[in-house]
Amino acid sequence: MLSDWVNETRSLLYYLGRARMTTASSRHYREPDWFTRHVFNRIVAWLTRRGLSIWGSRVLEVRGRRSGEPRRVPVNLLTLDGRQYLVSPRGEGQWVRNLRAADGELQLLLGRQRDHRTAVELADNEKVPVLRAYLKKWKFEVGVFFDGVDGDSTEDALQAIAPRHPVFMLD
Repeated sequence: MLSDWVNETRSLLYYLGRARMTTASSRHYREPDWFTRHVFNRIVAWLTRRGLSIWGSRVLEVRGRRSGEPRRVPVNLLTLDGRQYLVSPRGEGQWVRNLRAADGELQLLLGRQRDHRTAVELADNEKVPVLRAYLKKWKFEVGVFFDGVDGDSTEDALQAIAPRHPVFMLD
């Protein structure tokens, strides 16, 4: 009887902790589902590591903020007006936190090519043109994470979602 109560309490605390993570006052992040994490991302990363870029994909490698070990994740590399950008459609995920902790130091991998870069995070008021271009190019893949906003949305709509989607300009 006591063990049932303990298990129910743990479940409730876990649920409340997860619900708290999605409130407006906390970090915005939408975790990938099982298929995305275990199938789709692995296929894209595997192809990218073999030199086949899918719609501009790269494998981002950044030092883990706790372990110090390299962490890899597939990303979409956006080129706009001669500059390159990384956008986090899911919000403040692990790669974003690791990149911030690594002072923007990263590697972009495509096949055997390893491109050392430094990222600078954009302020919310600088993100609108980048988000617009990103959504025009990859809406089919990431549109669900932008709450109905797309590349043809108004400037105000894009500005409203900007705080939830970190954007980094690469040097």
